[in-house]
Amino acid sequence: MRVVRKRSLARSLSEFAAGWLMVGSPAFAIEQGSVADPTLSFRNDVVPVLTKAGCNLGACHGAQTGKGELALSLRGEDPARDRETLLKSFVNLAEPDKSFLLKKAITAVPHDGGKRFEPDSESYELLRQWIVEGANGQRDGEAQIVRLEVAPETKVIFAPERSLRIQVTAHFSDGTARDVNRWAIYEPSTLNVEVDGVGNVTSLQPGETTVNIRYLGMQAPVRLAFVPERPGFVWSDPKAANFIDEALQAKWKTLRINPSDLCDDATFVRRAYLDLIGMVPGPDEARSFVADSDPGKRAKLIDQLMERPEFADFWALKWSDLLRVEEKVLDNRGVAAFHGWIRQSIADNKPVDRFCREILEALGSTYLVAPANYYRALRTADQRAEAVAQIFLGTRLNCAKCHNHPFERWTMDDYYQFAAVFDGIDYDIKENKRYDKNDKNNFVGEQVVKLVEKRELKHPKTGNAPPPRLLGETENLNGDDQRLRAMAEWLTSPDQPLFARVQVNRIWFQLMGRGIVDPVDDFRATNPPVNPELLDALAGDFLASGFDLRHAIRTICASRAYQLDSEPNDTNRDDEINFARSLPRRLGAEVLLDSIYLAMGGKARFEGYDKSMRASQMPGVRAVYRPKAPTHEDTFLHLFGKPPRLTNSDTERANDTSLAQVFELTSGGTLNELLTGADNQLAKWLKENPENGNLVDQLYWSILTREPSRTERMAYDYFLGQAEDRRKAAEDVAWSLLNAKEFLLRR
Repeated sequence: MRVVRKRSLARSLSEFAAGWLMVGSPAFAIEQGSVADPTLSFRNDVVPVLTKAGCNLGACHGAQTGKGELALSLRGEDPARDRETLLKSFVNLAEPDKSFLLKKAITAVPHDGGKRFEPDSESYELLRQWIVEGANGQRDGEAQIVRLEVAPETKVIFAPERSLRIQVTAHFSDGTARDVNRWAIYEPSTLNVEVDGVGNVTSLQPGETTVNIRYLGMQAPVRLAFVPERPGFVWSDPKAANFIDEALQAKWKTLRINPSDLCDDATFVRRAYLDLIGMVPGPDEARSFVADSDPGKRAKLIDQLMERPEFADFWALKWSDLLRVEEKVLDNRGVAAFHGWIRQSIADNKPVDRFCREILEALGSTYLVAPANYYRALRTADQRAEAVAQIFLGTRLNCAKCHNHPFERWTMDDYYQFAAVFDGIDYDIKENKRYDKNDKNNFVGEQVVKLVEKRELKHPKTGNAPPPRLLGETENLNGDDQRLRAMAEWLTSPDQPLFARVQVNRIWFQLMGRGIVDPVDDFRATNPPVNPELLDALAGDFLASGFDLRHAIRTICASRAYQLDSEPNDTNRDDEINFARSLPRRLGAEVLLDSIYLAMGGKARFEGYDKSMRASQMPGVRAVYRPKAPTHEDTFLHLFGKPPRLTNSDTERANDTSLAQVFELTSGGTLNELLTGADNQLAKWLKENPENGNLVDQLYWSILTREPSRTERMAYDYFLGQAEDRRKAAEDVAWSLLNAKEFLLRR
């Protein structure tokens, strides 16, 4: 990058001085109107200035339709077009200082974007010099950037130190290297640091962050950890149960974080039931586990839970969310077929790579070839490409549909070449008895997914059909009838660097509440794993196991990290990303509803389903998007975040809290009808427990999976004893426990 030294406005521009430095840039100046060989490159020198000033960003002239009278390519991805655009009306070659490009930037004329830099700044002088030289474009043989180097790439900074400088160096195809700190863009991922315009990072509070550095289409992340002063810190040196703990503990020790203690047996049994089969344990199961003196009982419990039918139900629910198993496009019969196949695959412990291959290769009747429903749900080539990349490779491609990806290496060419792999998938619609005649995406009837020769996909910039090519590959795919199989084998191959990592990271997320890469479907260099060594080890173990889902779950649950308590200590209280304690999180919609009914007895009612069906067993989402007369339970699931399954994202399922949820729990119809109903467990418990203390014990074990404390037992014993109507008082006690955070959260 060529950098212009600041000149006083009183000083005239003097002779030209040229010459490249390996690191750094030359000083130069040239008298207005003089003739010299052009030295500035629009792409390598001008575009970084425009980007640094924000001129070509999405919020300004880089928007799809531009801003005002100027439209630039986003972040300068098309320098030739941008130069031609500027030459039309924003550059005055005869009188450079009268160029709108300069006058707008310093607000010498009105500019909605405000002042972008000062008249005596390097930015102004560089742009002016480019105009003086003739506003030239790309020169023959001009060097191109090939690599962006940052130093340090990772660093731990211990208090009282709270700042550092990032060095940014651009490497070019001619072998030169330039210091580009002045022109690089710095984007911290968190608010606990601030970064100035030349790469100086200052910590505002302790914690970790990633600073993404961008320059000329290249990106590089810097991972930083600012560790607070902890006088007298002593590493607790907990015993590692397996390689997971070893990887985590190495980082904890560096960050001066001690993990929380192990959780007690009552917490563990509740946690394991919720995580593996999506419901709380029954009171007898919980009591039996807590009373068991076998030191290996936790490992045995995990194995027992994975053999239960509810395990297949619950993990089929997770995959059904991702694969868009919903009735609007698939219809009821297609949903039943696809969900049943998913559930059976999990019950059979089908290897995850084979499971995914069978989905990606599937063609045929959506009633007879269940996984063919995956492509039935995705009606266009671009939808299929985005979904496959996001679900199976953790890659969000959608930005590259309209422009080169701003945070990834994927270009528009990559996007459309990958989408071309899925072009030619078509449907033989046997019948369509859709209930919404105006919705072209509503289908009721059998369809046959097939491959045809016709191609509809066109690259928007060229108007041509792009060749089919796999992401990151250099060769096109051959053989139309076999390209889905070739794609599926490539994607699930042991040599594919992302597949095992993405799948095991998603399993980790389901059990630990946060991904090692988070969000779990956003793998990219600028969103690095919080613990790369751990992710590599998990992926290697998953691969070595033959992509065995149960092996991965067993390994994670056997770790000390999984079994940590949620109670923080002074060293891990403010840390929520390094898994040094269990992170409490609200139960998902189906898990919460099933647990309420399991704790109290009774049967939920869902529109169109048998009364014996649990929420976690529901194959589709019909009551979420098409409620004719929704039951209280249907409304409950909607309020607590059951997704309509209209996207392929893990983030579609909402797990936040709202005022509407509070009203539903405290005064809604679901709990009220359940607690006052004749078919719940209260009548039985009242009869079996004439002593109020015993009744309190029963309620605590059934709802909170533990025995009450002495204070709790005495308080509720007194409350029940003073009540005129013991049944109503028991309903009130149950209501209070069902509304307790301890019940609503997985701890």
